[in-house]
Amino acid sequence: MRPRLLLSALLLLCLQAQAAEPAGAAPTVTQAWVRGTVPAQKVTGAFFTLASPVDATLTGVSAPFAERAELHEMKMEGDTMQMRMIARLPLPAGKPVALTPGGYHVMLFGLRQRLAPGENVPLTLTLESGGHTQELQIQARVMPLDAKAFDDHAKH
Repeated sequence: MRPRLLLSALLLLCLQAQAAEPAGAAPTVTQAWVRGTVPAQKVTGAFFTLASPVDATLTGVSAPFAERAELHEMKMEGDTMQMRMIARLPLPAGKPVALTPGGYHVMLFGLRQRLAPGENVPLTLTLESGGHTQELQIQARVMPLDAKAFDDHAKH
């Protein structure tokens, strides 16, 4: 009877540790937004701030309203602003990484619908950490065409 009690206690501790692990290691996303579009426009950008409590890597993004999504980086090279696709974006533990116009961002290609300001659209982020892959579902606010950054007061 004692071995069963010990085994039950160990099993309970293991289950509690597993349940606590994802919550403690969950990345957070704030200020998620997508630039609105005009009819027939097929490309736009998505932006957000991503933070992870552990070292992680953003390896992909997808959206049901776009044929494909790519991680991009913009930076000055000499006198020219260059934009290029990147395969991975490191997320150092505890340090927020901002995806913004003019910096790291997500390009959404082959849009299947017009994105009207005020709507919310789903994005799926794929992250890797410690040899594990995780998908994070988020909602991004569609902002006006001329938006330069997320603004909580844009709806007023």
